[in-house]
Amino acid sequence: MGLNTELFAAAVTVIFEKHVDPGQISYSRRLSSAGKYLSITATFTARSKEQLDALYQELNDHDLVLMTL
Repeated sequence: MGLNTELFAAAVTVIFEKHVDPGQISYSRRLSSAGKYLSITATFTARSKEQLDALYQELNDHDLVLMTL
């Protein structure tokens, strides 16, 4: 989750595509009720725990990402 900006959406996409084959990812987006925040859900099949750990670490380290679940 992050602010509703194209920079945030692009950053999330770039991070995911570093860790997962782009053809294997399905994205969905949801705006907060006031439209200030954007939630991005990426659905894919993970290859390993290490892959997930690296993905979550990079997402959490990025300045534009406010929260991961």
